[in-house]
Amino acid sequence: MKFPPVKEQIDVVSRGVEDFVSPEGLEQKLEKSTKSGKPLKIKLGADPSRPDLHIGHAVVLRKLRQFQDLGHQAILIIGDFTASIGDPTGRNKTRPSITLDEARDYGKSYLEQASIILNADRLDVVHNSDWLNSMNFSELIKLAAQVTVAQMLERDDFSQRYKGGTPISVHEFLYPLAQAQDSVYLHSDVELGGTDQLFNLLMGRELQKKSNQAQQIIMTLPLLEGTDGKEKMSKSYDNYIGLSDTPADMFGKVLSIPDEMIVKYLTLTTNLSMGAIQEIDTKMKSGANPRDFKRQLGRELVKVYYDDHAAMAAQEAFDNLFIKKDIPDEMPELTIDSDDETLLSLLDKSGLFASKGEIRRLVKQNAVSVDNKKIQDEFFPFNIKGSFVIKAGKRKFVRINHN
Repeated sequence: MKFPPVKEQIDVVSRGVEDFVSPEGLEQKLEKSTKSGKPLKIKLGADPSRPDLHIGHAVVLRKLRQFQDLGHQAILIIGDFTASIGDPTGRNKTRPSITLDEARDYGKSYLEQASIILNADRLDVVHNSDWLNSMNFSELIKLAAQVTVAQMLERDDFSQRYKGGTPISVHEFLYPLAQAQDSVYLHSDVELGGTDQLFNLLMGRELQKKSNQAQQIIMTLPLLEGTDGKEKMSKSYDNYIGLSDTPADMFGKVLSIPDEMIVKYLTLTTNLSMGAIQEIDTKMKSGANPRDFKRQLGRELVKVYYDDHAAMAAQEAFDNLFIKKDIPDEMPELTIDSDDETLLSLLDKSGLFASKGEIRRLVKQNAVSVDNKKIQDEFFPFNIKGSFVIKAGKRKFVRINHN
């Protein structure tokens, strides 16, 4: 196997990396790989507790694909066993566990969606129940004996829960050990993960060292905020862009992100060169209109999962719907949970009008529309779930998100 020059490989895989333990170690491994012609084993573990993937999940999957494209062997671990324990990372209480059968079912969906990004020809898919489930109690004790309680409490979430008097179950201490044992079993050269997984990944290095193995390189990727720019991207927050979203949905959702997220999204979710991204960053800092670069981001994202034609078609569809119908890209938003809201109550809550009387006058003048349909009933009900744009008069718009 012939690989690209080591420096070129490091330049490619370093993009967007947060924690890197260590660049020098990776260079040594790559040099050895180049001389032997043997690809490195790149490990990524996934506990498929949720079957729906979005571009936040794709950040680390795309990194795994970069290693594949350079000629290395990707190992995707479906963590059916570790999912049955429940990863305590970032939790302030014990995470509910799921059964092995449930985890395997979720794993099928996870793999199907991950295959949108990964190259099946350079991918080994394994389940960690194959080796972890066969360990006997004596082997478990030997594994647990390699780490102290003090080491476990160095982990922030454990430390905070312990200091706050929040219970920590003993089995939660076993999760980092189980994930680390995956690295030992597979003799992984590199392990990828989110920044919240750093402790677990370091534990893998620790156990490999105690097993007289070459220690894996650790590369973590930032967690991607959702389209709200605040919370971690998640379906539960309804701030996600799904891997299976249509091009039009991808493009439209991108345009709702805050301006300050443009460079991060370009870096972590697209194939645009770092030089081009840095140029965009410089232009925005110099006062250029972020809207143009947000539209470019939308096109670049669609290209990753579809193609150039789909990207341009998505932009055109958005323009036809919103620009040519005089609906602005940005407007106030109002989120509601009740099915009892009316046109009058929503416009009153929007804060765009001085009084209910002003709203009633606009309704009577046939100057209010919902998704471009004129409404002349001030008590028009909003009992259907979804997102709606209300236009009142010539220049007042509000987007209603009904959960």
